[in-house]
Amino acid sequence: MAYEKELDAAKKAASLAARLCQKVQKALLQSDVQSKSDKSPVTVADYGSQAVVSLLLQRELISEPFSLVAEEDSADLRKEGSQDIIERITKLVNDTLATEDLLKPIDSTLSTDDILRAIDCGTSEGGPNGRHWVLDPIDGTKGFLRGDQYAVALGLLEEGKVVLGVLACPNLPLASIAGNDNKNKNSSSSEEKGCLFYATIGSGTYMQPLDSKSEPVKVHVSSVENPEDASFFESFEGAHSLHDLSSSIANKLGVKAPPVRIDSQAKYGALSRGDGAIYLRFPHKGYREKIWDHVAGAIVVTEAGGIVTDAGGKALDFSKGKYLDLDTGIIVANEKIMPLLLKAVRDSIAEQENAPSL
Repeated sequence: MAYEKELDAAKKAASLAARLCQKVQKALLQSDVQSKSDKSPVTVADYGSQAVVSLLLQRELISEPFSLVAEEDSADLRKEGSQDIIERITKLVNDTLATEDLLKPIDSTLSTDDILRAIDCGTSEGGPNGRHWVLDPIDGTKGFLRGDQYAVALGLLEEGKVVLGVLACPNLPLASIAGNDNKNKNSSSSEEKGCLFYATIGSGTYMQPLDSKSEPVKVHVSSVENPEDASFFESFEGAHSLHDLSSSIANKLGVKAPPVRIDSQAKYGALSRGDGAIYLRFPHKGYREKIWDHVAGAIVVTEAGGIVTDAGGKALDFSKGKYLDLDTGIIVANEKIMPLLLKAVRDSIAEQENAPSL
């Protein structure tokens, strides 16, 4: 398989980071939460997850130049009053790596300075040249804090194109969470949670339980052709997407099922296995999408047979650095539904633009 070494490293890194996140989520303390300038909470797990992925990728791929575009940096952790939090992060990372005997190449545990440096390895700007890993250490932070859906999302860009993606979704059930036209080939009980999705370019998308060595299964997006029979995903938080616009689009398509609202790129993973057929994301005016919110999810869906575009039907361009400059929003569907979806999006946006202001 192409990118086999990179995929093995990415799966190991994302799975281990997810384990760290699970541990923190189970014992979430109020002191673990800091507020960031954009008002989204940042947790000890967010920083710890980024440190684990950064350290692991560098160790597993030691002979390669390393570039990581990631959401966090250590600026807030270096401020006065953050010593307790950075010490907790350091202990978490050391404990997590120790469970896999990953500290053995080093004679001692990692220091707080080691952890801060690992976090700051994620300050690459990306771009169209060379290889860049792209990480959201906890995609869906608010879902994480609610005890709901989140994902460790890790992708690899090569010359500006996505070639690999891994989504570790600790709280996503192995069974379907929405209408599944593919009859969900896994026989898991609805109680089992924790999914690992992965894809490399040209090789399809696979899913396996996050916490076991079970054989992966190849997954495919929904084959629904009639939008009336489709269900659709959108962001849980109204602040992240215009729910009224999504509702208008769904009405034009004749979608009968209510929207499935969940946090994070777990939506991309669920879509890749046929849970629902459509994903609509329309951020509020002025918001700029970041590549780490979509790189891993996009390839997981496209390798499963789906299409991911902006609202104008253009493919997402990850070669411009940290931000995605796109038309209005992001839409995802299968090949049969996409033309109908594009028309409904176009018509709904035009109606909103032409509606008289109150």
